[in-house]
Amino acid sequence: MASDVERGEEEEEEEEESASELLRDRFRLCTISIAETEEQLARDVELFAQHAGRKSINMEDVILSAHRNDHLSASLRSFSNNLKAKEPQSDRKRKKITKKEDKAAKEVLHIDS
Repeated sequence: MASDVERGEEEEEEEEESASELLRDRFRLCTISIAETEEQLARDVELFAQHAGRKSINMEDVILSAHRNDHLSASLRSFSNNLKAKEPQSDRKRKKITKKEDKAAKEVLHIDS
């Protein structure tokens, strides 16, 4: 009978070891999949910035990279809009006025005076 107990314990240990190996393998595969997805995301975002003629990535590039997932894209757009709304007015970039626009504005002001 002692041998039956020992065999049972050995089988139990082997099952636990097998389950541990299976979990380790699944963990490795998931980790590799996440890393590959992150690399692809980085490449996509970089390409969007390059296509726009920029050397740096901005929020719009990140939003564009989520175009396959409507919910994520909508959430990112909402987040971006909330950030822009909270941004102080003085920190926002001002549109550069061209010479034509500046001249037209002065003429309009001059005519009204």
